[in-house]
Amino acid sequence: MTDPSDPWARSAQQPPQPYQPHPGNPTGPQYGGPPTQGPPTQGYPPSGPPTAGPSADETEPGGRFTRFVRDPLSIVLVVVIVLALGAAGLIGGEIYARHRGDQVVSAAVSCVVQDTATASFGAMPPFLWQHMTKHYDNISVTTAGNQIREIKGMKAEININDIRLQNNGTSTGTIGALNATLSWSTEGISQTIQNSIPIIGSFVSGVKTNPSDGTIELQAALGSIVVKPEVVDNGVALQVQKLTGLGFTLPRETVQPALDAFSGQLTKNYPLGIHADSVEVTDTGVIAKFSTQNASMPASDQDPCFAGL
Repeated sequence: MTDPSDPWARSAQQPPQPYQPHPGNPTGPQYGGPPTQGPPTQGYPPSGPPTAGPSADETEPGGRFTRFVRDPLSIVLVVVIVLALGAAGLIGGEIYARHRGDQVVSAAVSCVVQDTATASFGAMPPFLWQHMTKHYDNISVTTAGNQIREIKGMKAEININDIRLQNNGTSTGTIGALNATLSWSTEGISQTIQNSIPIIGSFVSGVKTNPSDGTIELQAALGSIVVKPEVVDNGVALQVQKLTGLGFTLPRETVQPALDAFSGQLTKNYPLGIHADSVEVTDTGVIAKFSTQNASMPASDQDPCFAGL
C-alpha cells in the first residue's frame, strides 16, 4: 500500500486541478517588453548569393560527346551534311573538268578543220574518272559549217571513242574509233569550185544536184558539166559524166585532170588516217562518211593542232 505521508504518492492519487489564476492578475499572459539584447556577436560578413555548381556535363568526363553519340538524329544530320558537301565538291569539279575538256577538244578540231568547233563529252562515264585514267570516250564534235579547210560550206559532225592519252615522244596517244559525217551544201560546192579550180571555176555560175542518179550539174552560161562524186583511193573524186556546150573550149581531157587535182587536194590530206567510206547526193548537196580506227595521234612537234592534248 502507498504511504499517505509520501508527497509523490499523494500527487499520483489526486486528480489534476484546473489552472487557477492569482487574484488580481489577468487570465492571459502579459507582455513583458522587448527582450533584452546582448552585444552584437562578432563574425564574418554576410556572403553573396550562392554560385551554381558545375553541371553534370562538365563534371562527367565526355558527357557532351556521349550524349551526342547516343543521339541518332544528330549523327544522321552530320552524315548528311558531310555527304552533301562531298557531293557538291564532286559536282563542281565535274562541271569544271568537263568545261575544260570541251575547250581542249574544240581547239584541236578547230585547228584541223580551220573552222569553229563545239565539243561535248557524254554523261557517262564521269569526266573526272576519264581524266584520272586518261581514257576518254563518247565525245561529240560539231563544226560551224563555214568550211573545212579550203572546202566552203562544209559541216562536220564527229563522234570519237576510246581515246587513250600516252605521250611517248612520237605520239600523244591513240584514237580507237572516229566517225565523221560531212555535209557539203550546193552553195558551198559552187563557191569552192569557183575559188579552187583554174579556168573551170570561172565558167561555173551555179550547182544543181540530182539525187535520182547521184550526179551534180555544174552550170555555166555556155553549157554544163555533169559530174558524179565517188569514193576513190580513200577520198572523194568527181568523175565527169557529161559535158555539154563547153566541148570546144574545155575538152573532157582537160576537165577531168583539173577535177582530180581539186578533189585529191581537198579530201586526201586529212590527219589520223581519216578516209572516205561513202558519198551520197541529196537535194541540198552532198553527204560523205569518213572514219578511222586505231589511229595514232601525232606529237605536238609533228602537228601543232594536237599540242593542247
